[in-house]
Amino acid sequence: MKRSMIKETLEKVGEVVVLKGWVNSIREHGKVVFIDLRDRTGMVQVVFWGEVAVAAKALGVEYVVEIEGLVKQRSGSNVNAEIETGSVEIEGQKLTVINESKTPPFEINKDTSAVDEAVRLKYRYLDLRSARVQKNIKLRSEFVRRVREFLFGQDFTEIETPLLTKSTPEGSRDFVVPSRLQPGKFYALPQSPQQYKQLLMTAGFEKYFQTARAIRDEDLRADRGFEHTQIDLEMSFVERDDVMNLVEEMMITVAEEMGYQIKEKPFPRITYKESMAKYGADKFDLRTEEEVKNGVLAFAWVVEFPFFEKTDDGKWTFSHNPFSMPISEHLDDLMEGKNIGEIKTTQYDLICNGYEAGGGSIRAHKAEILEATYKVMGYSAEETRESVGHMLEAFQLGTPPHGGIALGVERMIMNLANEKYLREVQAFPMTGSGQTSVMEAPSELSEKQLKELSLKSVM
Repeated sequence: MKRSMIKETLEKVGEVVVLKGWVNSIREHGKVVFIDLRDRTGMVQVVFWGEVAVAAKALGVEYVVEIEGLVKQRSGSNVNAEIETGSVEIEGQKLTVINESKTPPFEINKDTSAVDEAVRLKYRYLDLRSARVQKNIKLRSEFVRRVREFLFGQDFTEIETPLLTKSTPEGSRDFVVPSRLQPGKFYALPQSPQQYKQLLMTAGFEKYFQTARAIRDEDLRADRGFEHTQIDLEMSFVERDDVMNLVEEMMITVAEEMGYQIKEKPFPRITYKESMAKYGADKFDLRTEEEVKNGVLAFAWVVEFPFFEKTDDGKWTFSHNPFSMPISEHLDDLMEGKNIGEIKTTQYDLICNGYEAGGGSIRAHKAEILEATYKVMGYSAEETRESVGHMLEAFQLGTPPHGGIALGVERMIMNLANEKYLREVQAFPMTGSGQTSVMEAPSELSEKQLKELSLKSVM
């Protein structure tokens, strides 16, 4: 007999079905045994009588089982309003144990957020069985699917970019990978697809996107990890408002299709200077206490950021990324290297409920503009060519004006799911000390591996 999903039992009253899943809980009442059976679609009560009840008494929580039984209607006080299938139950007629389970290290059928982080992440595959985390991961999947569908509807092309690339300055420290074939040389894992997506504009695709993995060796905190996912998009022949308007339409469409309320449309726009004066930061939460309670989404744009900021040693560095264009009235100052602290960039950040949900800009598309930016940061002409010579060459071969944005998937899902920690919306997050879930990385390499990579550990 074909397996039925638990959610389908609502339409199968009076039929015999085969269900497969996990034992969520067990209750014995004399000769009668009740279990709650769970699969990916939900949970249902199963009742065992007679000989099959004897077998059911040997079950444990999280056993994987197959149950054949009759779907029966529940009525009156027997209806369980707390679960979707509470109006039916299964009269268990046959029970098969597919796989047993040892006693789990924590209770999966309850909210696991209070369980010690190290234990949760060591047994993340068990934590992922809990209802709350399952809901968060499915919410993430739905969000990404709807974003993809929106962008396909806007004639975007989905393109993957490399994970092994060159180390270039993009704001954080790189994770590097040694080359076995070229001893002494290293790849970098991408902090973002920034340069590749600009090269795709040079290639003439005009509208690109991908759900990109970004990897940055930066300080960890509640809403930041070494790895994150971003909705990355880029468009040719656009100005700042073209990108912002498309992203705003996308976020409104996706959020409202998912049943969320947005505080204000169109999204408010505030300059960086105004934001710092009013909120003391470039991200803020515009919701009232009641709106927080009701899960309202409060989006806003922050614009007109300073292009450059001072480093600890008094030099200039970029505030967001070096590939941005200055606003048009400050282009001459950039090219002449004057009034550096006053130059504003075309950068725009999307804020949601106090988090930076995304950031982008109109990009430099001419070699001389990028060279001027690197010159402000103290690079010689030779150092600039060594760092971004491939971009300079591309910009001399017909690169159109372009701009884009990267939207952080985890931070958006944190807002949608009302979670405070990034780990609650990632399948296999890292601990606060940077250790991976389950796999216990980072770990040492064997002497053989080090030799193959021409490396030597000095620890």
